[in-house]
Amino acid sequence: MEQKVYPGQSRRDLCEAWVISVNMGYGHQRTAYSLKNFSEGRIINANDYPGIPTRDRKIWELTRKTYEFISSFKRTPLIGNLVFSIFDTFQKILAFYPKRDLSKPNFTLRQIYFLFEKGWGRDLVEKLKVKSEKLKINLPIISTFFIPAFMAEYFKYPGEIYCVICDADIARTWVSLNPQKSKIKYFAPTERVVERLKLYGVKTENIFLTGYPLPLENIGSENLEILKEDLKYRLLNLDPKRKYFGKYKILIEENLGKLPAKSDHPLTIMFSVGGAGAQKEIAIKILRCLRFHLKQGRNRVILSAGIRERVKEYFDKNIKYLGLEGNKNIEIIFEKDIESYFQRFNQALRKTDILWTKPSELSFYSALGIPIIIAPAIGSQEEFNMRWLLKSGFGILQENPNYTLEWLFDWLEKGYLAEVAMEGFIEGEKMGTLKISQIITNLSKFAS
Repeated sequence: MEQKVYPGQSRRDLCEAWVISVNMGYGHQRTAYSLKNFSEGRIINANDYPGIPTRDRKIWELTRKTYEFISSFKRTPLIGNLVFSIFDTFQKILAFYPKRDLSKPNFTLRQIYFLFEKGWGRDLVEKLKVKSEKLKINLPIISTFFIPAFMAEYFKYPGEIYCVICDADIARTWVSLNPQKSKIKYFAPTERVVERLKLYGVKTENIFLTGYPLPLENIGSENLEILKEDLKYRLLNLDPKRKYFGKYKILIEENLGKLPAKSDHPLTIMFSVGGAGAQKEIAIKILRCLRFHLKQGRNRVILSAGIRERVKEYFDKNIKYLGLEGNKNIEIIFEKDIESYFQRFNQALRKTDILWTKPSELSFYSALGIPIIIAPAIGSQEEFNMRWLLKSGFGILQENPNYTLEWLFDWLEKGYLAEVAMEGFIEGEKMGTLKISQIITNLSKFAS
């Protein structure tokens, strides 16, 4: 299948780097998906590539299964939160103020490098070296997780190494043991991440403020033609009483042009379940509250189940129990492979008015002009994402899901969600993917 060339990219850009991710949750893979054109659509999963040594795979599997188990166990009454909090201390983000030197490596980071000493990751880096020799060019590495970037540096990959950060703040673990001597360059999604990297000891010249790499199929070119067209219809659903439009008509028309006479779809809510399947129960509470509206065709709900069949089965079972089986206003997004899932997810976002999700990497999708209803955070990183959403005005904390019909429609009638959508669109960084493309291309030319 021929890869599409978006504005701002050339044909040469399509084989410009090794894009590396890990299939542990959706965050790192979703980030890599937006960058897949750099590598002709081929993303390397550091924990699951052809020929990975059994020992390397076992280390990765232990890490993934531990996190997924703890995330699910968190819902266990009485002891769940305690066990998770103990686990979360190993990835905890320290307070930003007072500003001070935070470059001292933590326990988790030292353990990672201890495994490198035993050979973890050597095979992956050696394979990339061999491929580079065959291509007669040391393609840069773009990693959406810190460990593959560390591996590449530790085992002396000769090309450039970039690490894409997919949270609004980060723990010390994202930076190498000796950041002042490290060659790893970072693509930062927020100014806070830039400042945090400096506190961790990363050299200023190795930090690029790009914003998060959003999918170009939801944006278009640097002119944002796809995003703007979708947002015009979305605003009509988010501001049914024209409360926001009445106050900010000039702002809307200056940024989007005139709005259509009516929307091309009913008010649509997408609830996205995380990689470990956490919080799927919230989705059923939403359906229960909106059951009458769904039967009348006044609203639409999209349940994003990802690639986990048990989550899809859970949704199917409860939809049937609620008497909504076969309802055309309920869609479940489920695919067996991750790329097909992201493709469907991004397409569905174009007709989505509200994204209801825990504050994961999807927090950055607020820049698409989609208001985020924030489900409870799981872990230290998500708590910082939640703070960023709230401080930026890009999201609103969920109220009790059992009363969604009341508080959600109050928000709609007052124009709150339209305001949040426009705030995300105007203030959020939308050009991350194109900025990363320009940096990679320019530095590659400079290196050659």
